Amino acid sequence: MGCCNTLCGLKAGIGAGIAVAILGIILIPVGNNIIRETVTKESVIEPGTTAWDNWVSADAPVYRQFWLFDVQNPLDVVENGSKPKLVEKGPYTYKTRYLPKENITAIPENHTISFLLPAGAIFEPSMSVGSEEDSVTSLNLAVAGGYKLFPPWVLEAAIKLNNVSLFQRRTVREILWGYKDPILKGTVGLFFPYNGTYDGPYSVFTGKDDISKVSIIDRWKGEKKVSFWNNTYCDMINGTGTPCLLKALFFNVFRSVSAEYERSLNLKGIEVYRFKLPPLTLASPAINPDNQCFCTDSVVTKNCTLAGVLDISSSSGQPVYISLPHFLHGSPYLVEDVEGLGPSEEHHVTFLDVEPTTGFSLRFAKRLQVNMMYGPSKIITVLKKVKDYTILPIVWLNETAALDDETADRFKKELLSRVDMLETVQFTLIGLGSAASVLCIVAHCLVSRNNNKLV
Repeated sequence: MGCCNTLCGLKAGIGAGIAVAILGIILIPVGNNIIRETVTKESVIEPGTTAWDNWVSADAPVYRQFWLFDVQNPLDVVENGSKPKLVEKGPYTYKTRYLPKENITAIPENHTISFLLPAGAIFEPSMSVGSEEDSVTSLNLAVAGGYKLFPPWVLEAAIKLNNVSLFQRRTVREILWGYKDPILKGTVGLFFPYNGTYDGPYSVFTGKDDISKVSIIDRWKGEKKVSFWNNTYCDMINGTGTPCLLKALFFNVFRSVSAEYERSLNLKGIEVYRFKLPPLTLASPAINPDNQCFCTDSVVTKNCTLAGVLDISSSSGQPVYISLPHFLHGSPYLVEDVEGLGPSEEHHVTFLDVEPTTGFSLRFAKRLQVNMMYGPSKIITVLKKVKDYTILPIVWLNETAALDDETADRFKKELLSRVDMLETVQFTLIGLGSAASVLCIVAHCLVSRNNNKLV
């Protein structure tokens, strides 16, 4: 009777172990579903969600660092047509995106929300190499801009009348944020106007009806596309304000691009996936046919074989070209036409670090360079010695942000710890149930063998 009870108990133990293991297995899809529903709920852009708090105003400070290119041989360039020799000066750092979105209006009919994005920049001396009053020799923005805006004889007369040249000495503040120009009779600057201005209105999807659409831009300034290139593909707005879909609105709506996965990293104890801007983004149309519609000047781009720059003159009205810093991923002659550049994947690529469970961006670096073009002329004196069209770097910037220690701890506590705990429970149940079943099976075999020997 005792042996029978023992065997029955072992059989019950086997059954119970299997049941516990099955429970652990069942909890895997159930737990994943719970996590997915929680993340989905918290990712919708509506009051009361985690996404809403981060969307209205970013928790982590966003900094914009500028490196300006100081031309060392301006007279040699003008008088002898020599290559410009550049020395990088920076960073000059500003705190940006510290102002919350304004005029936020929900549009329930199509599950979108509209808003204005205020612009503001506060100089951070402790994170800069000098003051905003540091001087830099740079391309004369009015002369370079006038090269395309005015007939040659008009620009030549204006240059002589105002006693200016192809290059000028200006402060960091003036080049970035504006100064009174004698030729254009107004304020000019790479980022003028900025402080006190607004971008938008934007209209983005909240994700309420379809989480895969969260933060995707529906309209910008009331339109579903831009009109810079007069091409359906190039004028599309495919951007998103969050990395959930691993896209970012790049170059301030001048074009939309996608990022590609690079590797997994550890950020303050949190696993993140790094996505970066692929080289094909700014490849020549010969390599990436999708870029054909961005080629607007066959002369400057050498019959559209130029790689690494984006001509935005159609939107800015001036010969402005956007690239990655130091012409990273650009045609070799862009770097060879000047002296002092050294493109580096580590320092000059744009990247985004995404937490895979939530899709939240925990760190990013958006890096780009602003260049202007000038070329040869038989009429304009300061351009007579110029041998070919030159795309000259003016400044490159790095807009970056990363979660701080406090936010990282809260993120791990409120979400990742729960995920880890659920996974621990799942695998503990599977492990204990499996172990108990195996032990009971082994014990059952041993008891049965002993009983057979006694018979």
